[in-house]
Amino acid sequence: MVTKRPTVIVTRRLPPAVETRMSELFDVRLREDDSAMSREELIAAMSEADVLVPTITDRIDAGVLAQAGDRLRLIANYGAGVDNIDVATARQRGILVSNTPGVLTEDTADMTLALMLAVIRRIPEGLSAMQKGDWSGWSPTAFLGGRMGGRRLGILGMGRIGQAVARRARAFGMQIHYHNRRRLRPEVEGSLEATYWDSLDQMVSRMDVVAISCPHTPSTFHLMNARRLKLMKPGAILINSSRGEVVDENALTRMLRAGELGGAGLDVYEHGTAVNPRLRELPNVVLLPHMGSATEEGRLEMGEKVIINIKTFADGHRPPDQVVPGVM
Repeated sequence: MVTKRPTVIVTRRLPPAVETRMSELFDVRLREDDSAMSREELIAAMSEADVLVPTITDRIDAGVLAQAGDRLRLIANYGAGVDNIDVATARQRGILVSNTPGVLTEDTADMTLALMLAVIRRIPEGLSAMQKGDWSGWSPTAFLGGRMGGRRLGILGMGRIGQAVARRARAFGMQIHYHNRRRLRPEVEGSLEATYWDSLDQMVSRMDVVAISCPHTPSTFHLMNARRLKLMKPGAILINSSRGEVVDENALTRMLRAGELGGAGLDVYEHGTAVNPRLRELPNVVLLPHMGSATEEGRLEMGEKVIINIKTFADGHRPPDQVVPGVM
């Protein structure tokens, strides 16, 4: 158990309401500007904190953890994913890790559908024409996209977000298919009117849209590799609002440029901000700057979960959102 007012160091600027509440409860050190900490700054922070509050931009690997101070006992991640943290090494050093699951489900699912609509209905192309003043009036053949209803949607990963995507897609009249590590319970599968595919290869080869909703783990790295992307139908669309590392971005870019896929909607990228520049040139590709969870409501709820995890830990109890290696 740490002191009643643990020293908490936050690595990025958080919503003002979250920072204010943290200041009331803890001895908190807030970030003055909204830039990511350098590796050296991160190591220094970990040597002085009882609790560290990082975000996905902070890479906390075994090397960083090896230099953590003896005081550090909790890493309360501001985010649901923890692939930026070596959870197993942290546990070996007696440092607990918590996250913020569940609060971003609806927001991310909304963005997944927005990406589908944007690509299928060619919304960015129409927006660009209007902003440039290039629209000369309605035409029977201008900006022809496709219809959402009747399309086969294959969801890769049917957890909270995948199921939320399925519920929205059903409202648009799409046919729901999915691949998951474990098949859903019959009542859940029935409520979603979803068809389970044990073989991912067979599923992606038959879908009109493939939406990725699985986390990044060693087993999902490049799960959509060049071979599997080539199984997709020539007019199929790939949507990724989960983790960029799940897709071989170079292979995807080559296929899109060659006209071997119908399009793509991406909110995440394999190499973070280093987006393949050739993707930016394609009219049938919609690129967003990792906006899937960017709602005021979601960010506040994330902060509330972080605070609850820290407060519970400071009171001598297990954080409600503690991450256990190998369980996520």
